Amino acid sequence: QVHLVESGGGWVQAGGSLRLSCTASGTISRVKVMGWYRQGPGKQRELVAAITSDGSTTYVDSVKGRFTISRDNAKKAVYLQTNSLIPEDTAVYYCNAEILVLLGMPVRSFWGQGTQVTVSS
Repeated sequence: QVHLVESGGGWVQAGGSLRLSCTASGTISRVKVMGWYRQGPGKQRELVAAITSDGSTTYVDSVKGRFTISRDNAKKAVYLQTNSLIPEDTAVYYCNAEILVLLGMPVRSFWGQGTQVTVSS
């Protein structure tokens, strides 16, 4: 079993910051890409940022310059530093990880339970 546990969501005023954390645990051979997705009210889930095991990153245009994704491979953790938050960032943020559970098996995608981020104007 693999579990992703997120923390760090909450309520913040526009212009504020939050740091989201996500840690993978369980039977894990290797963690490949880790990322953060979000789903706002009435919207589809979208990729916010992703990071490979060697540190290559990608961001959705709307958060570039404001959000920073990072990871700690030893801890199997991924972080999302969110700065200059705006009301449009309000969403449930989900951690995602592509994990090789056992050698010889296919890589599988796992999701966290989600953490709510609310930005008030």
